[in-house]
Amino acid sequence: MARPTRQQRRARRSERSESSLAEQARSSRQSSTLRTQKLGSEPKVARPRRFRFIGESVGELKKVEWPGRQQLVQGTLVVLIACAIVGGYLAIADLAFKHLVQNVLLG
Repeated sequence: MARPTRQQRRARRSERSESSLAEQARSSRQSSTLRTQKLGSEPKVARPRRFRFIGESVGELKKVEWPGRQQLVQGTLVVLIACAIVGGYLAIADLAFKHLVQNVLLG
């Protein structure tokens, strides 16, 4: 399964520091009891690799920091400007090489 994000880990640590030791001991006893009940009641079935992969992929996608609208617009403009510059350079180079090949090499 995917690892928790840094924000999730920090939130969990702050929750732990706020709770008392008695609550932690009680919750750990309850969770260990639940774990033993779950393990004893039903056998763990190995999932096929593709389903495990899909679950891990979904977990990783939840951790992604998606860009906002302003970042998306700025990134799109940068890409379009870069494409225009490279396209113009290639068009000029193509015309120059066309002229060179037609007039110099082919005579």
